[in-house]
Amino acid sequence: MYYSQCHTKTGLPREVVKWLQSLDLSFYPKNVRRDFSNGYLVAEIFSYYYPQDFPEHSYDKGTSLSAKQKNWSKIQRALQKQNLHLRKEVVDGTIHCKPGAAELLVNEVYAILTNQRIMDVQSPERDFTDQEYQELLPTLARSTASKAIKNNLSITEIMAEPNFSTNQRKAELILHRHLEHKAAERALNPGGSPRGDTNFLLGQI
Repeated sequence: MYYSQCHTKTGLPREVVKWLQSLDLSFYPKNVRRDFSNGYLVAEIFSYYYPQDFPEHSYDKGTSLSAKQKNWSKIQRALQKQNLHLRKEVVDGTIHCKPGAAELLVNEVYAILTNQRIMDVQSPERDFTDQEYQELLPTLARSTASKAIKNNLSITEIMAEPNFSTNQRKAELILHRHLEHKAAERALNPGGSPRGDTNFLLGQI
């Protein structure tokens, strides 16, 4: 069935896929991470339930950081009127196309609007990194320290929060997690060859 194929492609639960298809959206999200990033589809979904608070014509279909921020600011204000809430870290992760963030956001929207609970919504906090993907790769194919930072600290994230100290802390956290994972790998595979990640200089990124 069509929704079975969409479930596989989008990574969304089957019931959420069927729900999205029932809304007759202006376009169906084939790439969840990309298509929900600017907030337009989120506003369109909420407009089916709260048409007065989410007029579709007031949202921008653009993909620039400015368009995303304006759309999401309007969405958040409209949600407050209805005493509804989306977690900031999930919204931010969606804006910056973080792995898993948009999927979790869609699940949250589904739960809010249908009163149906999704397991992911109640799961522990996620860090929205590419760790799960990296763990699927052979050890030698996994990211180096510098690549890990570039993969997990997006340009739009830096633009949205241009404070150097803030972004340095984010990079240091990514580096710390990366080195922890490398240490765990070496503990499990002591004969493996090191890749020199510990010599990485944060200031060179």
